[in-house]
Amino acid sequence: MTHPAEQAYRDHYGRLLALLAAEYRSLDTAEEALADAYAKAVAGWHGHTVPANPAAWLLTVARHAATDRLRRDATARRKMPLLITGDDDQPRTDTGPVPDERLRLVYTCCHPALAPAARIALTLRYVTGLRTREIARLFLVGEATMAARLTRAKKKIAAAGVPYRVPAAADLPARLATVLHVVYLVFTEGYRATEGRALTRVELADEAIRLAGVIAELTPGERDVAALRALMLLQHARRDARVDTDGRLVRLSEQDRSAWHRDEIAHGLALLAQALRGTGESRYLLEAQIAAAHATAATAADTDWARIAGLYARLEQRTGSPVVRLNRAVAVAEWQGPAAGLALLAGLDTALAGHHLLPAARAELHARLGEHAAARAAFDAAIALAGTDTERQWLTGRRASLG
Repeated sequence: MTHPAEQAYRDHYGRLLALLAAEYRSLDTAEEALADAYAKAVAGWHGHTVPANPAAWLLTVARHAATDRLRRDATARRKMPLLITGDDDQPRTDTGPVPDERLRLVYTCCHPALAPAARIALTLRYVTGLRTREIARLFLVGEATMAARLTRAKKKIAAAGVPYRVPAAADLPARLATVLHVVYLVFTEGYRATEGRALTRVELADEAIRLAGVIAELTPGERDVAALRALMLLQHARRDARVDTDGRLVRLSEQDRSAWHRDEIAHGLALLAQALRGTGESRYLLEAQIAAAHATAATAADTDWARIAGLYARLEQRTGSPVVRLNRAVAVAEWQGPAAGLALLAGLDTALAGHHLLPAARAELHARLGEHAAARAAFDAAIALAGTDTERQWLTGRRASLG
């Protein structure tokens, strides 16, 4: 059973950190105070001792911890640049052109003085509450590597005196690409969790979709924003069919399509049509078209795998992503057979080391070819790497079915 403090971390960390950062104007102070609050929750929340309003309890305890810390160290405010307003003489309620507190912190962390990867990692850590190991998996790097990146980014902020402020309206477009990348990574973690008991973290996916809606209001007419919203809605619409009533994973080909949220699919298709007006194609536009091809297939047999494989080929050409190559291989296997899919998986082991979906895909394709010994070995590798109980259980069942 999930500890109530762990559930509160997943549900409230990002919003609470945004509130504390705005109030104390220091990421260090906010982060350490909130860590103290969660540590007390882990130690003290058991059964009837769990507060009726966990978020309010955590915020109160964190405020006390922050006040105590500031009393002990009067220089704490100077360890990080001012957040949100950047000027002690201005009121703390200034929001600038960004009306949403969580999104304001996203834009703030995506400061152009930092390298894009550092902006994204910092935002995921501070705004969504993803742990370092979870962020590392999203970036396909080791946990130690990601921890070093986060540390370097924070040191650069402090050493350079980067002024963390809400960007002016004229500065928003320059940060849009990074902000969209962050939102998509938040959604990705919600759509397929890197670890834990459940396959999905619905609250994170919902939050990403909500943030994208606010971004759309700030940047009307942006095709990438419409494409990303379409992509997320089309994928998230399948959430209730991706596991059965016992929480077991259900493959796309076996899902009950009547359980898909048709209103969200219709909304996503309308946004995709909007994004398709104009020239050029971004990664979000290509991925949204792939999601639409799945969402509009009446049955698994009706899926246009040739079109999907072609879209993935264009997406791989644009991004060079090994994950895209993996997905393309799966599509090609459905279109041209498992041997063709296996050929495309060659050479991905270094780039996707630690990524359980690579051996899982190999296992399925070997099984289709009747190569059961190779399939079992690949399933063993995938089971060892899988981060969620749901996926481990499914992979174990698939391995056992080979006999």
